[in-house]
Amino acid sequence: MRLDLVFVSVCMALIAGSAGAIAYSAFGFGAPSAMLTAIAVLALLSLYNLLSMRAAVRQPAQNQPGDLLRITTDTVRQEAARQDTLRQEMRQEMRQDMARQVTQVERDLVALQRRVDSTIERTRATTEPLTAEIGELGTLVRQLAETLSDHERKLTEIELAEIERVEVMQARPKLEVPPAPAAPPVVQASSPPPVAAAAPAAASTPAPAPAAVVTPPAPKVTAADAMAVTIRSAIDANRVDLYLQPMVTLPQRKIRYYEALSRLRSDKGDVVLATDFLGSADAHGLLPKIDNLVIFRCVQVVRRLLAKNREIGLFCNVSVSTLTDGSVFPQLLEFLEANRAVSSSIVLEIPQSALTSAGPIELESLSALAERGYRFSLDNVTDLRFEPRDLVARGFRYVKVRADVLLKRIAVASDIDPADLADLLRRFGIDLIAERIESEGSVVDLLECGVRFGQGFVFSPPRPVRAEALQGIADRGEPAEKAPPVPPTAPARSQVAVPAGAATARRSSGLSQIARRI
Repeated sequence: MRLDLVFVSVCMALIAGSAGAIAYSAFGFGAPSAMLTAIAVLALLSLYNLLSMRAAVRQPAQNQPGDLLRITTDTVRQEAARQDTLRQEMRQEMRQDMARQVTQVERDLVALQRRVDSTIERTRATTEPLTAEIGELGTLVRQLAETLSDHERKLTEIELAEIERVEVMQARPKLEVPPAPAAPPVVQASSPPPVAAAAPAAASTPAPAPAAVVTPPAPKVTAADAMAVTIRSAIDANRVDLYLQPMVTLPQRKIRYYEALSRLRSDKGDVVLATDFLGSADAHGLLPKIDNLVIFRCVQVVRRLLAKNREIGLFCNVSVSTLTDGSVFPQLLEFLEANRAVSSSIVLEIPQSALTSAGPIELESLSALAERGYRFSLDNVTDLRFEPRDLVARGFRYVKVRADVLLKRIAVASDIDPADLADLLRRFGIDLIAERIESEGSVVDLLECGVRFGQGFVFSPPRPVRAEALQGIADRGEPAEKAPPVPPTAPARSQVAVPAGAATARRSSGLSQIARRI
C-alpha cells in the first residue's frame, strides 16, 4: 500500500470526524445523529476519492491503446514460442531416454536368453541319460509285472483245475461189482453105477447154481450236492476260516482297511475258495450261517486291532439271503447291537445287484443296521449309472469298482467317464476303492484318475488270520450267550499238509515283493 493512499485515508477520517463533532456541538445533533453524519461524510469522501482514482487510471489507457495491445501480443507470442521450445526439448529428451532404456532392455534380454539356453543345455545333458535309464527301468518293471500277472493267472487256473478234478474224482460214485457165481463141479464120465447106488449118486449130484442177483447202481451224486455236503460239514465242524486282504492308500501304500474273505476246509484239509462254494451255499440256504460266523469273527479281529490302538477298518460281506432270513438276521442284529462300540470300524459290503433288486424287507434290514451306526460299501459294481446322493442317504460311504472298469479295459454302462468317478463320489463324501489291481502299471494309471484306495494281489494276497486273533469274546468281557461258537484253532503247519492254494499264494506274494523291490 502506497503512502499517499494512507495519507488520504487519514485525512478523510479526520474530516468525517470533525463534521460529526461540529454537528453534535454546533447544531445540537444527538450522539447517534452526529455519528451518522460523520459516516455519511466519510462515505462521500471515499466515493469521491475512488472516482478520481479511476479517472486518473483511464486517461493513460485511452491515450495509448495501440501500444498496450502490441505489447500484450508480443508477450503472448514470446510465451507461446518459449512453451513450444520447452515441449520440443522435453520430447527430445524423452525419446532419447526411451531409446536408451529399450537398448538396455534388449541387452538384458539377450544376456538372459543366453543364460537360459546354457542352463537348458546343461540340464538336458544331465537329465537325458537319467531319463533314458528311468524309461528302460519302467519298461522292464512293466514287462516284469505283466509276466508276473500272467504267471499268477496261470497258477490260479492250474490250481482251480486241479481242485475241480479232485472234487470230480471225490464226487464220482463207486459202482459195486457183484461177485461171480461159483462154478459147478466137474463130473467125470464113468461106467453106470449099480442100481443100488443110483440114489446116492443122484443125491451127490450138485443142484443148479442160483441166478446171479445184479445190484442196482447207486444214485448219481452231482458236484453241487457234494459241495453242499462239504459246506454243511465245514459249518458243523467250524472249519470256516477267515482270510484278510489289505486295502492300501495310494500312493503311500499304507494299510487302511482289510476285507474279510471266507474259506472252507474240507475233511481232508483242502481249502475251498469262496467262488467255488458261494453258489451252492446260496442254493441250499447256507449263506446266512456262513455270514453270521464270518461277521462274528470280524468283530473279534476288530476288537483285537482296537486293543492295539490301530485305527484300521474291516469290510465284511453280507448276502441278500442273510438280510431276509427270519431266524439268522434277528440274532445277527442283536449281536451287532451289543457291539455298537466297534460299529465305526466295521463296513458291511452289499452287492450292487442286491441293492438294485432290494425289496421292502432288504431295505428295512439295511435301515436297521444303519440306525445302529454301521456303514455300507457297494460291492461287485457292474453298472456305473447310480446316484451318489441316494447311496449316502442309505448309509453307503464306500464304492468298490474293478480297476479294469476304471481304466476302461472293460466296458460297462455309465453316464460319466469312469476316470471322473472318484471326483464325483468324493463330492458326496464317498470313497472309491479300486479292487483287483494286478500290475504296477495299473497303479500309476489309477493315480491319474484320482483313486486314493486300492486292493489287489499287487499289494498282498489274502492271508489267513492268526489263531490268537480269534480268541473268544468272553475273554474281553462279552456275554457268552450272545456269541456264536468259537471255531477251533487251526492245527500247526507242521502237522497239516500245505494246500495248493496256500502254496500259490506264497509264490504270488514272493513274486509281487520282487516286482516292488525292482
